[in-house]
Amino acid sequence: MSWFTESNRWKHLVLGIPEGLLGTILFAAGTATGMEVKDCHHDPDNANKPIYKWDWKNWDWLDWGCTVVGGLIGQAIQIGIVFLILSLV
Repeated sequence: MSWFTESNRWKHLVLGIPEGLLGTILFAAGTATGMEVKDCHHDPDNANKPIYKWDWKNWDWLDWGCTVVGGLIGQAIQIGIVFLILSLV
């Protein structure tokens, strides 16, 4: 379970849930991608290079995946709420 606690992956999962709940899983995937691009952008090796010449060694697929899984959980909660509201009508 140490892979989950390193690099604050639990925060990625937890913050993905409201993204999926208030938006969609696509919104969560977009913000996950943006967070990983930000991490690559702050790499000193990529300082003054255009994006197509970046070294993408800082891209963390586990962080990205945890955010998307959080978005999936949020989207499932959203769908459950919609079905609950529609069943009451």
